[in-house]
Amino acid sequence: MSAVVSSFLPIMAVMSGQAELMETRHLSADEMETSLAALLAGEKFNWLRAGNADAVIASAGEGTNAGIITAVNEPPQEDLPTAEDADSNDDEAETQPAPTPAPAETEQPEMDFDSIDADEALIDGRRRPGVPKELPERVTQNNPGAISAPPPEAFPTDEFPVPDRWRILRSLCPEKGGDQSIFQVFGALQHNCRSTLNPYGQNVLKGDLPIPEDKKPSFLKGDDWFFVVNAISDTVIEPRSFPIPVGIQTTERPGNIDVFGRSGSEVYAQTFITGFALIKGSTAYKPPDVEYRVTLATQINHVNVPERRVLFVEPSKKSRRTDYFIGVQEAFFDYHIRNTSARHDFDSFRIGIQPMQADFRGFLFQDNQLGFRLFGTRDNNRVQYNLGAFVQLEKDTNSGLNDITQTPRDSYIFFANLYRQDLPFVGLTSQFSVTYNMNREKNDIEIDDNGFPVRPALIGDLRGRSYDVVYPGYAVDGRIGRINLTGQVYGAFGEDRNSIFTSEPAKIAAYFAAAEASYDVDFLRFRASGLFASGDGNPYNNTEAGFDAIFENPIFAGADTSYWIRQTIPFAGGGRVIGLNGRNGILNSLRSSKEQGQSNFNNPGTILAGVGVDADLTPQLRLSGNANHLWFHKTESLEALRVEGSIPSDIGWDLSTAAIYRPNASQNIVFRLSGAALLPGKGFKDLFDKSDKRDFHYSILFNAILAF
Repeated sequence: MSAVVSSFLPIMAVMSGQAELMETRHLSADEMETSLAALLAGEKFNWLRAGNADAVIASAGEGTNAGIITAVNEPPQEDLPTAEDADSNDDEAETQPAPTPAPAETEQPEMDFDSIDADEALIDGRRRPGVPKELPERVTQNNPGAISAPPPEAFPTDEFPVPDRWRILRSLCPEKGGDQSIFQVFGALQHNCRSTLNPYGQNVLKGDLPIPEDKKPSFLKGDDWFFVVNAISDTVIEPRSFPIPVGIQTTERPGNIDVFGRSGSEVYAQTFITGFALIKGSTAYKPPDVEYRVTLATQINHVNVPERRVLFVEPSKKSRRTDYFIGVQEAFFDYHIRNTSARHDFDSFRIGIQPMQADFRGFLFQDNQLGFRLFGTRDNNRVQYNLGAFVQLEKDTNSGLNDITQTPRDSYIFFANLYRQDLPFVGLTSQFSVTYNMNREKNDIEIDDNGFPVRPALIGDLRGRSYDVVYPGYAVDGRIGRINLTGQVYGAFGEDRNSIFTSEPAKIAAYFAAAEASYDVDFLRFRASGLFASGDGNPYNNTEAGFDAIFENPIFAGADTSYWIRQTIPFAGGGRVIGLNGRNGILNSLRSSKEQGQSNFNNPGTILAGVGVDADLTPQLRLSGNANHLWFHKTESLEALRVEGSIPSDIGWDLSTAAIYRPNASQNIVFRLSGAALLPGKGFKDLFDKSDKRDFHYSILFNAILAF
């Protein structure tokens, strides 16, 4: 049997019918080979006869090959002695020696392996793949009075209805304090059995699961209503410095004759944002069918400055202020009108106080305002469009939140924009937009909460203004190869009914362009930024060429990490209660207030060039650095207001660094610490006291955000 390869031994054992018996005897490969060789050669199996005859007989009665086993392993029936023969020969066996038995001359049958079908060689309990197992006879049960089971055709073959597919896994969760042994079998199940207050697990309050049927109000029809609760704590601690003019009537330091006082101040603000939304429809791959949303913001702030008449118009009041306000930041109704394609392109409208962003980076308008918006998608979401009309709400002076207790302003915004993905290159999204601002506040007189006039602004002829301005724009955002790119171009064209310098109508023709490119190398992102906003080079002609936005909030060149973007620099000597720039704004607009004032197109313009780097050291920690240089584009308007012959255009260097830490690598807990410094240039020093011995102004920001 040496020719038999050991890997074929199990097959040969099955085909010979000896597999089960060999397995019972725990034979080694050599013993199996010897036994099979003996079987083929017609020899007897000694290991079968030794105390195992019953097993041989039993095995001979089973299986397809039983006849082969019996024929090979048992002697012919005629050779076996009977009981009578044994009794008659007992005496002879005592007197005569037992003769040596002659070898049996039995004819061994030849194995016909070709005649054995493959299925006949299968081990009991196994079946060949693809061959259906024969089913037992059908069992019928006669149960009078019982309800018959539905026929098979009553059940769909492709899908089965599930009453609540969202809670299939949660139905396996043990009760609180109950037996937790199921987690030993299904370890991943515990991630779906978390507390209701845990925002990381499936949560009814976060809209992960629909409202339970027993808790849903009766007026909500359908089983796909979701309730979403948002809660955010935003803490700001901000030491800072900026030029502060000394009050004419009084000062915190009597006897001091400086034009500018001490510059250090502190801001502490705590904002709680709570939002509630009721949504119908699963939004995993399509917009909601219906959405109701309300978001309230409550802020408590405290400011401490070193000079009087900075926080209050009355010189008798202290240089400290604590204030609070509750604003309505969102209150809208959203309705899904229709789907326009099988891939859920859609048309929807939204009405109420809602977020509005005119471009990718918030250069022109980014705020929550009252209005109507029609929006949707086409071409498998490659095309998005927005059509909207908004009216500006009055703002609380010290928090910047919406104040719905006051009558909305006579300032209206109409806009239309179209986004097209992969235009002009794959990976780059283009936006075409037209925005129209119609302002009719010529006869308005608005005093802010601290007693300072904000409309009309106390600059130029001090008269009220109305204007119409149209902003055509084009923007790109995305990447070209490995280069990330965002860019924006705007024009501002229209008419100002009253120029602050001539008190006559004037045309508006101003321009804006900004771009930021970045390149990723491993965990580093290197950025280069550039911005140009035209300035007015001749304030006394009939054209206003200084670009100004409606309500800017730019995410650009370091954003609010930057000193110039974060801080408001008061413009002293050429107006009263006028800022050279606005808080969270980059443009030198000479406005009374970004929140409550009007756009001003008689301004010096802005030029910025900067570089930066972001380093994602870990998924939790990011470090950033920015270096920007700023200039005025045209200083003629500043010279006219200050009655100076020449003012240099150099504002100076804005240097900043920031660290952002997210302990859970998510936006639920975010800590940010940043520091910025403005190194004044010749133009800044000329405006704010050449005798100022300060080498720089600073801004330090600590921000902690906790979100549920």
